[in-house]
Amino acid sequence: RIQIRSCVYPPHTNVLKNNPDTPESHNTDSNLIIHGDNLHALKALLPAYAGRIKCIYIDPPYNTGNEGWIYNDRVNSPLMREWINKLTPIDGEDLERHDKWLCMMWPRLQLLHELLADDGAIFISIDDNEQHHLRDVMDEVFDSENFVTNIIWQKKNSPQNDAKYFSDNHDFVLCYAKNLSGSVRWQRNLLPRTERYNTRFKFDDNNGRGPWAPGGIDVKTYMPSYDYPITNPKTGQIHDPPQGACWRFNRETMDELIAENRIYFGKDGNGRPLLKRYLKDVQQGIVPLTIWSNDEVGSNSVARKTVLQIFHDQSRPFDNPKPVGIIDRILRIATGPDDIVLDSFAGSGTTAHAVLQLNKEDGGNRKFILVECEDYADNITAERVRRVIKGVPNARDASLREGLGGSFTYCTLGKPITMQGMLNGQNLPEYSALASYLLHCATGMSVNPNSLATNSHTQNNETGFFYESEHVRYHLLYKQDIEWLRDDKGALNYERAKIISKYAEDAGRSAVVFAPMRYMSQSDLTSMHITFCQLPYELTASRAQALEA
Repeated sequence: RIQIRSCVYPPHTNVLKNNPDTPESHNTDSNLIIHGDNLHALKALLPAYAGRIKCIYIDPPYNTGNEGWIYNDRVNSPLMREWINKLTPIDGEDLERHDKWLCMMWPRLQLLHELLADDGAIFISIDDNEQHHLRDVMDEVFDSENFVTNIIWQKKNSPQNDAKYFSDNHDFVLCYAKNLSGSVRWQRNLLPRTERYNTRFKFDDNNGRGPWAPGGIDVKTYMPSYDYPITNPKTGQIHDPPQGACWRFNRETMDELIAENRIYFGKDGNGRPLLKRYLKDVQQGIVPLTIWSNDEVGSNSVARKTVLQIFHDQSRPFDNPKPVGIIDRILRIATGPDDIVLDSFAGSGTTAHAVLQLNKEDGGNRKFILVECEDYADNITAERVRRVIKGVPNARDASLREGLGGSFTYCTLGKPITMQGMLNGQNLPEYSALASYLLHCATGMSVNPNSLATNSHTQNNETGFFYESEHVRYHLLYKQDIEWLRDDKGALNYERAKIISKYAEDAGRSAVVFAPMRYMSQSDLTSMHITFCQLPYELTASRAQALEA
């Protein structure tokens, strides 16, 4: 059985519209930079990307009181409008600024949760102003059981001598998974071993086993059979495990390790026994730590210098951009070579830079989606990505000088799909946009619009078939023409229903038909394994109906 879902969000969703400078059709397999309010952009992404985003990184306003950010959501309630607009931009004097910040974040986090894959994770940069509030709302949206960790990032070295109490030199990166249990769940990657790590393996017995480093062999989990004396075969000295502990290996295994010269008794042969841990035997990566130093991932200062190198303009940099290194580390922990990465507070475009850089390094094909609402979306966010793709001549990094390669489509938000627009014909969506939106609203599925059977022949045929799942064939009888919609040309009549039913039966499936009207009762259609969904009212339907597979 499958279920036709009710619409989860208000019937007001935008479609993506290509910038005139990028005439190619929108392709969900390409990198995207979207200019527009991220609330509406995230809704527009749902039909194609729900459940497909492997990694989300966002850097929302920290709400320090000094940013002057504006709550620009189009809320319908007059009381909410009056409250939100009472003090805007939002600053440190606004006693309700934390409430407004949470009102801004809540719907966006809900959408991000739906876009995230079941085996995906979200990382959010934040500081002390809202970190505790963000934890609360994330526990609600993502479930407290899916909390992974709260990373501390050292963002600067130099102390603030004029600080009132403490010099603030860190931010947080909050991490939640979509799902930490079940058959499909998030699993982090190991970080690559560094040369600094490998230098710990500085001993070599020249026996073909390679370099090794000494490691402890006692454990605190006590088992009597693992509590025994070890005798140094050269000196006869006896060693017992520490009080309350025991050895890691049983006596038989320990004797084998000593015989194979894999137990180390110190440089002079009189030390406590240690295990020779060979570099070739240790896991080929490092478990990520929860403290990230700026020596490892960069600082705000490093990020500003990177932006300056790219733009050659002292007026361009943001006050506190994020370094490429911090996003790079997140990508290494949370993505594979073919995953999709989303950043809905794109700012200077660091996330796209990091994706392209890692792709060039490991040959991956990660895709990025950036959303930026401010006017600099094209001349800073997208422009930075254009320049790192082509190459930055004065960059210190050789790969950045050469260019990271890649491409992207720059989009703006088109007119929204609304019930009113459907009824009066003033804003009729394109066939493919409406088909993918209806499919998502009805089922929760996300599909590449290019995979829909929405060419002109299909749109004008008798069945309006546009997508087939494992159990259901989907049909849309629709033209971007209000007179056609008001006429009976798009009606589901007996002749059409008979053809649709025959195709569905041959495929071993049932059928769902979206159409302006029908000339048959639903009981008759049910006998033909067809469910009818009327336009435009199904855009706001609040019912859910089960279909027989």
